[in-house]
Amino acid sequence: MTAIQQPRPASVWPVRVYYEDTDAAGVVYYANYLKFCERARTEWLRTLGIDQKNLIDTRQLAFVVARVEADYLRGAELDDALEVISSISALGAASILFHQEIRRTGSLLFTATVKIACVDGFKRRAVRIPDDLRHLFESKA
Repeated sequence: MTAIQQPRPASVWPVRVYYEDTDAAGVVYYANYLKFCERARTEWLRTLGIDQKNLIDTRQLAFVVARVEADYLRGAELDDALEVISSISALGAASILFHQEIRRTGSLLFTATVKIACVDGFKRRAVRIPDDLRHLFESKA
């Protein structure tokens, strides 16, 4: 895996906390931070012109989560305006390592390192990231 020397944010995606995102204590349920991160990565791909459904349908490729390390630092609450900041920290032959943060007005609430594997959409086995996509990711890292 090739580390990116100084990763810059690939994207900053805004998210509002809704009632459905919270638990009985009134804070964001822990698993929902991962949903926010997933949506941010998906929307980043869209900005690059990559539609994940189309990628599966036309090229039999999918990007799937292979590993997550997360730290929950502070809780978000109902109606908070958050930002999910995503950057590529390394590119492997068949994987992308993302660093993601969730912030509320600059205050760090959550961090995650997420390894995304490129897989054959039918065989569900890891495959090399195609050169056109690799170059696109490198240009944004």
